[in-house]
Amino acid sequence: MRLVMMGTGTFAEPTFEALIAAFGGDVVGLVTQPERDGGNKRGSTRQTGKGMANIAAASGVAVAQPESINTPEGLELLRAMKPDLLVVAAYGQILSKDVLGVPTRGTINVHASLLPKYRGAAPVAYAILGGETQTGVTIIKVTPGLDSGDMILQEALDILPTDTTGSLEARLATLGARMAVEAAHKYATGGPVDGTKQDPALVTRAPKIKKEFGLIDWTKPADHIERFVRAMQPWPTAYTFLYHPAKKPMRVIVCRTGEIGKPGHDRGEPLGTLRDEGYPMILVECGPDRRVLEVVELQPAGKKKMTAEEFLRGYPIVEGMRFGPEVLT
Repeated sequence: MRLVMMGTGTFAEPTFEALIAAFGGDVVGLVTQPERDGGNKRGSTRQTGKGMANIAAASGVAVAQPESINTPEGLELLRAMKPDLLVVAAYGQILSKDVLGVPTRGTINVHASLLPKYRGAAPVAYAILGGETQTGVTIIKVTPGLDSGDMILQEALDILPTDTTGSLEARLATLGARMAVEAAHKYATGGPVDGTKQDPALVTRAPKIKKEFGLIDWTKPADHIERFVRAMQPWPTAYTFLYHPAKKPMRVIVCRTGEIGKPGHDRGEPLGTLRDEGYPMILVECGPDRRVLEVVELQPAGKKKMTAEEFLRGYPIVEGMRFGPEVLT
């Protein structure tokens, strides 16, 4: 059986390596996105790995990197590989019916959620943001609909209280690699591969996250903001603006939060106000009940990450100091 991998980024790499280890020369091709330098730019927080094309080159696997697999040029490159089975993981493009018609045995996708929950481009971040205690990997048959195909395999994984999107995705990638090999072996036997239909009543969405999505809304409950900070790591990161009565507003990345305090009292101050309790901690009032959320680690614009104590040496809390959603004009 001729296998072609289709994927991009750190989530796809373990699956590609596992397929090569399990099937050797039967892995005849890789289709991946063109090389981009976004993850290598100074200050970028995007995760970078070995590189799919580098893994292919080390194993002598042919590589195609079309701007779009759905163009006549992309289709021609795929047809030249003569795949029996396509294995997709985080490729980043919706596959057309023409593409799905190329492999003789079909196309399967390694999706990082317990489908039908969190269909879309960012299932890991939305699982954390949604307060889930578990997520997982589902291997599905790819259809023209978004992550709507029959489920071949599914396994759950606990979400740890400290998990970020980056740490959770890394564990899911390892799980997905093992499951992809298991699913591919089912196809290699030559017999039919059965799947379970998804319940449309249970579908939830996880649309693509954009850079501006990281802006913190301090009117949200403290537990939501705590999850939000973890969900935005490593990209696009959660950020806010610091208002200081004697300084210009400054953009600040919130890297890590800590304890959530008890409900507070409304003194008429804006949500996002920094509370001075007489010790070097950053406690922020947030949400309708004005609970305080501890900010443990943060990164002011143009500076390195620092602890709250380090930050407060340069910006001691004064009356009227707060975090807010945008720079005031």
